Amino acid sequence: MVTLDLPFRLNHVNCFIGEGKHGIQIIDAGLHHEPTIKRWEQELDGKKVTDILITHYHPDHFGYAGGLQEKTGANVWMTKIDADAGLNAWQEKFLNELSDNYQLAGIPEEKAIKMTTNTIEFVPLVTPYPEVNHYLEEGDIIPIGKYEYEVIHTPGHSDGLVTFYNKEKNILLSTDHILPKITPNISYWFHGESNPLKNYLNSLDKIKKLDAELVVPSHGKPFYGANKRIEEIKTHHHERLEALLEGIKDGCTVHEASEKLFNKILTIHEMRFAIGETLAHLEYLRLEGRCKRELVDGRYRYFT
Repeated sequence: MVTLDLPFRLNHVNCFIGEGKHGIQIIDAGLHHEPTIKRWEQELDGKKVTDILITHYHPDHFGYAGGLQEKTGANVWMTKIDADAGLNAWQEKFLNELSDNYQLAGIPEEKAIKMTTNTIEFVPLVTPYPEVNHYLEEGDIIPIGKYEYEVIHTPGHSDGLVTFYNKEKNILLSTDHILPKITPNISYWFHGESNPLKNYLNSLDKIKKLDAELVVPSHGKPFYGANKRIEEIKTHHHERLEALLEGIKDGCTVHEASEKLFNKILTIHEMRFAIGETLAHLEYLRLEGRCKRELVDGRYRYFT
């Protein structure tokens, strides 16, 4: 395991190295910034890298994939869903849509500008983009190091996120799907899968059937007992849903609802996640028929 520093409150990401017959395989690459570049140079000094497996398109996993590919000539593997997302999420068209989305969410203009700027600042941290040579698919068996792992599609945190499961040792590389201390961010931004929280809860149930003993996550330390943690995460989300229902009974914009759900001081970076997660929970409730949404003065209002 290679733990890379991140310049956020969540200050690290765990990446992985497997030594195969023909060279080194890497799972996730970190951000494209100087600390990551130096760390990989130290870890890979003199070693041949054959494959870079990217679990999902978020910057702390995908960001240095292109730069590392340029240096090593390795093949890059991703799901097609997240390969497409990673190659488009920081393009001008998507960035231009942010202001419309922020208006729909009822975010004050000054804060919305800062949030858009924060997103744009990630462009150098995710470029150059990799050439994706192979698409990971559900059920693929991938040799990683000495063991074989099954690719399991677990949408929620991203639409194309994958985990890796070794049946022989009952080990789950849970990536960002299951974390030991915090819950993965589940966000929706008016594009992609319409109900990411429902997908996430279904993915948790899918992994629960494995009853994995050892879980190795992308953030935090390895831990035992996947199913216990899955139940804790499910309980957390159901509690958040009930709190949100109470909070919107008189009607709320997404921004107003997020301030009730995340009752603490957030950085601009964290605010983007808070808004996205609030919206994902609101859309879950709406699509379940437990709340309604109307467009008022260019802003969505949710109410029971």
